[in-house]
Amino acid sequence: MIKEAVNPGQASPSPLGAYSHALRVGDLLFISGQGCRDPKTGVECGLTLDEKGQVLTYDIEEQTRGVLENLGVVLRHAGLDYSDLVDMTVFLHDMQDFERYNKVYAGYFAGVAVPPTRTTVQVARLPGRNYIEIKAIASFG
Repeated sequence: MIKEAVNPGQASPSPLGAYSHALRVGDLLFISGQGCRDPKTGVECGLTLDEKGQVLTYDIEEQTRGVLENLGVVLRHAGLDYSDLVDMTVFLHDMQDFERYNKVYAGYFAGVAVPPTRTTVQVARLPGRNYIEIKAIASFG
């Protein structure tokens, strides 16, 4: 089966490692975990930092919006949108944030007749200063 990389370039934050933003394999698009880094500044959104750049607080709602916007960039670059998502895996730093992240997440799928399946797990740490990361699978069919 042929794999085709989907990399939106400067429209999306550059990967933090040796991987593609997404791979198209047949009628499926496998999207790497998206964080909330702003593609222009490279800085994660929703943070309050001290004078040394250490995180004092984070806003999970703002971070969730940033992640879903970055995910949307990858989808649009592939010619898809949120309604084409079939499965999502959400990594939260703290499950105490579930209700607040879920409220923002639900807003992105309010007009989608059949929302994707989803699994949410708590993880000890995520790359950068992300407190949420989402990986997804979308369908062209």
